[in-house]
Amino acid sequence: MKPAKPAAQEPDGLFKTPLERFINMQHPLVRLAERIDWEVLDGEVASCFGDVGRPAVPTRFMLGMLVLKAINNLSDEALFDRWSCDPYFQHFTGEIYFQHRVPHERSGLSHWRNRLGADILDRLLLESLNVAQNTGALSKCDMEVVTVDTTVQEKSVRFPTDAALLYTALTKLGIEARLSGIKLRQSYVRVGKRAQIMAGRYAHAKQYKRMRKQLKFLKTRLGRVVRDIERNTADNSEKQAAFAVSLRKARIIGGQALSRRAKPKIYSWHAPEVECIGKGKARAPYEFGCKATITTTNGRAKGGMFILHADALHGNPFDGHTLGEVLKQTATLTGVTPERAHVDKGYRGHKQNIHTPDPASGLPTRPPWRVFISGRKALKPHLKAELKRRSAIEPVIGHIKADHRMGRNHLKGRSGDRFNVKMAAIGFNFRRILKWLETLVLWLMLWMRANAAGSRKMAVC
Repeated sequence: MKPAKPAAQEPDGLFKTPLERFINMQHPLVRLAERIDWEVLDGEVASCFGDVGRPAVPTRFMLGMLVLKAINNLSDEALFDRWSCDPYFQHFTGEIYFQHRVPHERSGLSHWRNRLGADILDRLLLESLNVAQNTGALSKCDMEVVTVDTTVQEKSVRFPTDAALLYTALTKLGIEARLSGIKLRQSYVRVGKRAQIMAGRYAHAKQYKRMRKQLKFLKTRLGRVVRDIERNTADNSEKQAAFAVSLRKARIIGGQALSRRAKPKIYSWHAPEVECIGKGKARAPYEFGCKATITTTNGRAKGGMFILHADALHGNPFDGHTLGEVLKQTATLTGVTPERAHVDKGYRGHKQNIHTPDPASGLPTRPPWRVFISGRKALKPHLKAELKRRSAIEPVIGHIKADHRMGRNHLKGRSGDRFNVKMAAIGFNFRRILKWLETLVLWLMLWMRANAAGSRKMAVC
């Protein structure tokens, strides 16, 4: 059912003190909560729920918890612990009176993440930009010149090795067979564990012939287990359907062992969507996760740089092939069509500055934006200054990785990849706004002190 509306006053709150009585109403979190349009967000979230059943959690509590988690870089457990002892967190989520315990289960965060789609998060990202404009931290002219870059969002998986993947597939199939009532001829768990350990030791000692022998041993035993399960499920269509995904992953892992050219590849049993991406880093030649695109303002606005668009890109596409769609999505989201976009040399071959015939009229047309690649010479002074500002997106990417949980993604599946990237961007923008509001409060206090000092001097005179 659609989210419930918060009550104006709780029935048992007659003798309680409202939060507004003992918190600082000039606190940045309080001022931020006042500027977010919760009513509009409630209408957007209502489309994700049906008309029957028990009323869902209020939208302000649901989205408020997700925003607080993204701003403060908290885990689900730490977020609930912080909420139960922080009155500002409770006021931000719409509570009237102080609560000593969270009124909802921690597992609700997982349910909300699964329920809310990418469209709702885009709407929340747009709300952060609207709040930034209303507070004066950002203007529309700041969004006319953008910077686009890609990075790798690493998944929370261990470094993949053939021996570890083969042994994991062996053990997982054995567990699923035991739970399904299938008795295998032999599970090979004990001998497989020893083979995995010895393969790692031989690889460390650079005894690759012995290492490959252990890998072949593991591959052979995995094939035996796969064939044993296929024989036991040949006459049962339900068990065949239950084992279809696991057997497919086991065959891929067995086929890619001892072969570099095998495709497709699986780098993690519990996260088969993980891709191997090489960005040319000396510290990390290969990263395992998915590619993420980030679009920011080029120049520094009054409140700093803001993220205009963020999304996960699966399949490890070439950067230049994604640029046009990313700029279109940025223009659709913000309502401001970028005039110029600045990118690095990884976007060479983007074809955004080439005139192409219009399918309707047949006349040559070009996208409304111009793309400039770093390292370009013979530019006008203002374009050269903007191109120098392109590298300012790198610390933004560093901040959303270090401070907003994008450095290591713990959410499951491809939907979890997109959710984590967008929430990191939302948390970054709202933290910028909090800093801006805090600065405004300080300036106001200084102005009031200066006026008070001036009035005292006038009185003395």
